[in-house]
Amino acid sequence: MPIVDMPLNELYQYKGRNPKPADFDAYWERALAELRGVDPQVQLVPSDFQTPHAECMDLYYNGVRGARIHAKYIRPKGGEGPHPVVLLFHGYTSNAGDWSDKLSFASLGFSVLAMDVRGQGGTSEDPGGVKGTTLNGHIIRGLDDHPDNLLFRHIFLDTAQLARIAFELPDTDPARVYAAGGSQGGALTLACAALEPRISKLAPVFPFLCDYKRVWEMDLAKDAYQELRSFFRNHDPLHEQEEEIFTRLGYIDLQHLAGRIYGEVLMFIGLMDNVCPPSTQFAAYNKINAMKQLVVYPDYGHENLPGSNDMTMQFLLGKN
Repeated sequence: MPIVDMPLNELYQYKGRNPKPADFDAYWERALAELRGVDPQVQLVPSDFQTPHAECMDLYYNGVRGARIHAKYIRPKGGEGPHPVVLLFHGYTSNAGDWSDKLSFASLGFSVLAMDVRGQGGTSEDPGGVKGTTLNGHIIRGLDDHPDNLLFRHIFLDTAQLARIAFELPDTDPARVYAAGGSQGGALTLACAALEPRISKLAPVFPFLCDYKRVWEMDLAKDAYQELRSFFRNHDPLHEQEEEIFTRLGYIDLQHLAGRIYGEVLMFIGLMDNVCPPSTQFAAYNKINAMKQLVVYPDYGHENLPGSNDMTMQFLLGKN
């Protein structure tokens, strides 16, 4: 088997390279305290897209720092009693996607909440100086500022706010609120479950935003991680602040949040992934203390993993 990273037996032992800030736990407790002070002011607007068996609505809510966040909300019509809810998170710079691709969940009795990440390809706001899209550069946004101003801190909190809203929606079964997504969506799935421990199942696929220093040392600061290279070239060409920069990135490194997850985890990794290297993903997976299962695709990279959607559906249905 070709190898782009460590041998598999070493990957299962790998614990990550990126520094963890000494005040990491206090940082996230302070962030969650800020979130608790935000009134979400939820607004539901019927969508132009409707089906006979599911109600489709645009859901808007407040995140931290004045952002107005959008999510697509699909609720099955009919049925009795509380039902499960799945939170869906999208890839970097993309958006929540089409209504129609979520109807399979609604057909099985799930409500769906699919969040547009602030400032990316959907309609959620990034109020950091301008309205409208800011598209990318989000890893390094705030890196020269106080750590509390890192943009991905705010995005992680948006996922927790969405989860809290999900628990309060009519007909939600609080024991069955789940999260899923791939790449950035996989990262946000981990973040959501770490910051809202009531998430009972999560299915991240090749999660992004893990172990930045390992990405750098593998010379893979390109594609989704290109902005790391750009930051050093433009702001620290001699790498005089390298340790400080990677330590600051540690606040938004999912390997350091993974230990806060309580929900059951089904995670997918392709061993040929040269966008989000396998070792970076294992750094997060190996620090999850909850019940967990890993599905490894030896010959696949950062691409569609055949069967992963079906396995995720079966997992959320409780049939795995």
